[in-house]
Amino acid sequence: MAKKRVAVLISGRGSNMVALIEAAKAPSYPAEIALVLSNRPEAAGLAHAQAMGIPTAVVDHRPHGEDRAAFESALQGVLDQYRTEVVCLGGFMRLFTPDFVLRWQGRMLNIHPSLLPAFPGLDPHGQALRAGVKISGATVHFVIPETDAGPIIAQAAVPVREDDDVDTLAARVLAAEHRLYPQALALVAAGRVTIVGARCLIEGGRQTPPEAPIVPET
Repeated sequence: MAKKRVAVLISGRGSNMVALIEAAKAPSYPAEIALVLSNRPEAAGLAHAQAMGIPTAVVDHRPHGEDRAAFESALQGVLDQYRTEVVCLGGFMRLFTPDFVLRWQGRMLNIHPSLLPAFPGLDPHGQALRAGVKISGATVHFVIPETDAGPIIAQAAVPVREDDDVDTLAARVLAAEHRLYPQALALVAAGRVTIVGARCLIEGGRQTPPEAPIVPET
């Protein structure tokens, strides 16, 4: 089976992008990172991608002002140019119109630093600490027009410690993100994920490949 061509969209340093690129180096990985695209020419992740031999592109949102449809049209043009089959959002700080999201329905992934549906939106770590939860984590989900509400592909849990602050919890969750995102993309690229209503069903009943289990931080 041909590897799925993936574009990773970033706005900043792109740490999850690096994790995806590293995972995709494996000959058996079912996806290839064909493009790293940013809406900010100054995004640090672009240099990281170039150093790793990945093609990069910039579609700056600022010349389009408030015209999101025009920005998305330019974005789509670049995605088409690179024959993109799957989009992974990795800290891409722009909201899409419903039309663009629906165009990529079932083919656009996002990672959020909480165990959705808990703590969607901004400041998930602060939300978790204020709620006093004992477990937090990360979620990879398909993107739908509603924010952080799409069908869940995979999740990883980490403990919340008594002495945690936002920074220490964020660092622990980020380490889990770097393990989880490549596993979730592999499931999608291998055709093992089926969306049924608001749920994702995983072929074989496993969230992660048996050779790459998620081990929560201790």
